[in-house]
Amino acid sequence: MGRAGGEVGTTRTTLREVKMPKIVRPENCQPARTLWYDRKKYVTINFVVQNPKDVQVDIQDTKIILSCKDVDDNNIYNEIEFYDRVLKFDSREKVFDRTINVLIRKVKENVAWPRLQKDLAKPAWLLVDFDNWRDWEHEEEEGMTEYEQYVDMLNEMKNKGEPPAMDDLDDLSD
Repeated sequence: MGRAGGEVGTTRTTLREVKMPKIVRPENCQPARTLWYDRKKYVTINFVVQNPKDVQVDIQDTKIILSCKDVDDNNIYNEIEFYDRVLKFDSREKVFDRTINVLIRKVKENVAWPRLQKDLAKPAWLLVDFDNWRDWEHEEEEGMTEYEQYVDMLNEMKNKGEPPAMDDLDDLSD
């Protein structure tokens, strides 16, 4: 039956079509202290919030918006325009007791981000997480350098001649 016959039409909504409700910046809000670090495929962002509640995270291709309340019912709001584009559908967030962790998938893998934000001016609440930071760009080069140093050390040991005779060590057991 067609529409005239009373058949109810169904619509299918794909994940890409689902729109997040717009997060509005609340009155009297403050930003969460934010730590971030870079990896080959991902950027990790940790928003430090004590006992976050009413958490809303909107990851877009060019920015992220976080809105929540902390343990003291303060309004927390962060909006970060990314250094480069991200894959929003391959990004995840997880809420913990003291942090909201967000894993952001980069569009351009193996390209280091010198900063999280597009803007050169860094806000006071945004910090590099040096405990988790690695200079992954030079990992292969550094690994190769270590390997070459190890090979050189082995070759030096070979070139020093015969190892000393240790026949006299048996005499010490008396």
